[in-house]
Amino acid sequence: MLEMRIQMVGTGSAFAKRYFNNNALIEGDGCRFMLDCGVTGPTALHKAGITFGELDGLLISHIHADHVGGVEEYAFQMKFIYGRKPLLYVPEPLIETLWENTLRGGLQQEESQTLDSYFQVVPLMEGKETDIGPGISVEMIRTRHMPGKASFSFLLNGRFFYSADMVFDRPLLEQLDERGIEIIFHDCQLHPPGQVHATLEELLTLPERIQEKIRLMHYGDDMEQFIGSTGRMSFVEQNRIYSLD
Repeated sequence: MLEMRIQMVGTGSAFAKRYFNNNALIEGDGCRFMLDCGVTGPTALHKAGITFGELDGLLISHIHADHVGGVEEYAFQMKFIYGRKPLLYVPEPLIETLWENTLRGGLQQEESQTLDSYFQVVPLMEGKETDIGPGISVEMIRTRHMPGKASFSFLLNGRFFYSADMVFDRPLLEQLDERGIEIIFHDCQLHPPGQVHATLEELLTLPERIQEKIRLMHYGDDMEQFIGSTGRMSFVEQNRIYSLD
């Protein structure tokens, strides 16, 4: 497997202002995808010196504004500025909702009536590993986030787990550890209660061998106050490139 790299252009929660929304760039051998594109996604990319035209496509985890709020701008830029349809990898259960409930109001035009008008849509299926580009494979895992709303996390290259948003799920994290997953990027709510996200307090109950694999993301603007209080875990740094070879 070729080397994969991940760069968080945003590491913050839905309400973060300093760190932008929790959105990532994943790169393989000559390909680059954005994993979620939230409200702050276009600005975060601009500040990182990256244009939408440099992306091969998007990978979507679930339908909340901090994860899909920038998709409309991405679609319009690709259509009217760059003149091409990018790839859109999206869990099959989310496709209809993404268009009908999130994007249709802004994107629908006389000649553009469907999601396919803007994207090469590729459905992701549960339990199936999909190669999305050279050096990047994705397996989506349904995880619990908000009651009644489908949400998915991702296993990348069979070694790296990325929790888009999820409540604390000790059995799943133990299963990932048993499977030999090497790195876990996990969303973390620093202040309890954790109604729709795992809290730092909950993650600190994990065995040290699992904590050592965890890098915390999706944190609040007061993250710096918690440095040194995360057990064996550490914080993901915004715009740092992590190589996963």
